[in-house]
Amino acid sequence: MTVKVRFAPSPTGPLHIGGARTVLFNWLFARRHNGSFVLRSEDTDLERSSEKWERDIGASLRWLGLDWDEGLEVGGPNGPYRQTERLEIYKEYLSKLWLGGHVYYCFCTPEELEQDRAAAMARGDNPVYSGRCRNLTPAQVEEKLQAGLKPVVRFKVPADSEILIDDLIRGEVSFQSRDVGDFIIIKSDGIPTYNYAVVIDDITMGITHIIRANEHLVNTPRQVLIYQALNEPIPQFGHVSVVLDTSGRKMSKRMGDMSVGRYARQGYLPEAVVNFLALLGWSPEDNVEIMSKEELIKAFDLSRVSKSPGIFDAQKLDWMNNQYIRASDLDILADKATPFLEAEGLTGFSREWLKYLLAVIRDELRCLAQVPEYAREFLSDTVQVQPEALPPLQLETTPLVLDELVARLSALPDREDFSQRQQEVQALLKQLNKDMKSLHGISGKAVFMPIRAALTGTVSGQELHYSLPLLGKERAVTRIKSSRQQAGI
Repeated sequence: MTVKVRFAPSPTGPLHIGGARTVLFNWLFARRHNGSFVLRSEDTDLERSSEKWERDIGASLRWLGLDWDEGLEVGGPNGPYRQTERLEIYKEYLSKLWLGGHVYYCFCTPEELEQDRAAAMARGDNPVYSGRCRNLTPAQVEEKLQAGLKPVVRFKVPADSEILIDDLIRGEVSFQSRDVGDFIIIKSDGIPTYNYAVVIDDITMGITHIIRANEHLVNTPRQVLIYQALNEPIPQFGHVSVVLDTSGRKMSKRMGDMSVGRYARQGYLPEAVVNFLALLGWSPEDNVEIMSKEELIKAFDLSRVSKSPGIFDAQKLDWMNNQYIRASDLDILADKATPFLEAEGLTGFSREWLKYLLAVIRDELRCLAQVPEYAREFLSDTVQVQPEALPPLQLETTPLVLDELVARLSALPDREDFSQRQQEVQALLKQLNKDMKSLHGISGKAVFMPIRAALTGTVSGQELHYSLPLLGKERAVTRIKSSRQQAGI
């Protein structure tokens, strides 16, 4: 059997991080078994669905590097891939259900349904549909239709039967038909419900495995009954646990912006996000944490998907993203960082300068959206001297140190190679410290603290042998002059 899985979101909002985890598990399973992955759109929520969100979902998947073999945008032999474009297909299969005696018209009003529900709860029964329209005669049905009443179509659930699901993750799960009740498959406006449309889509597209969130487990008995009524093979189901935050709350679309797009906009690397999502409820045999996509494919096995919820730890994601930033090629990292700098209006530097900046700060980066903040420190000609930086600037020996630094900086050759610049600056600072000690009896903090204060306006920050190459000779000299004026020296 060739494995075929699918992801079928409702395009009513951006791709949520939990949905992305579901996509990833499907994608890894398909790639692990040399199968195929389908992307569909369950757009029957006519009021909230939009092409905008459909495009957003596709863009988010492409950003994550999760391609699909069939479906939206790429096409395939089993289209259309939007439910609103498949209504004739649903009608065709509905005819089969009518012929088999598996469905019936229901004309119950909302008031009648609520009365039945209240009565069932008062008796202590499960408030499923009472079945009041189940045995209407053909004449009664025709009379109601002629009166202009618009019915729904309900599925006739077999009485007193057990529905067994051999779940790939949860094991055997049992449902009783009396707890399911006759459910609606076609609404009064002719639009199919989720439980009906998804089954027909999966049948016609040849889906073999359904890997989805555990919240869909309650829908599974209804779907299995439809498969059985149509005498179609039932796919294998695997229901993955929900994702919780570190406080134990379920991650949902209502908990702020938890979309994949948010992480793209903040400059997380897609490889890091994929790696992080894979470990939300799944673990490899050797419990290694940093894994490439190829390694994930090779290792992924549904038997190692946990029944317990995955915990979304934002600090863990930040750590993992930093690991990927540290390991990234500087040219690729520069390409990814450039849009963030341009968005802040930070230009006028060379590509080599940017690569050197990234090499200097990469260990500190949580995400690439932080790069402009670091870059801005080195792209301004002047600095505002902070109160804590005034004491080292006002030492008696500070003018001597700064004068000597400016003279020696001016004598340095202009280098395109920033590693050479760094080496020359390190040698300059080392010699300056040595000469200040031998000639004037000062060294260490008495030399370096005034230099740092003059160059940055603060008493902390990057090492001077990193800061000076990033500033360049002219900007460094300009900053020293500005800082001296502010300090009155």
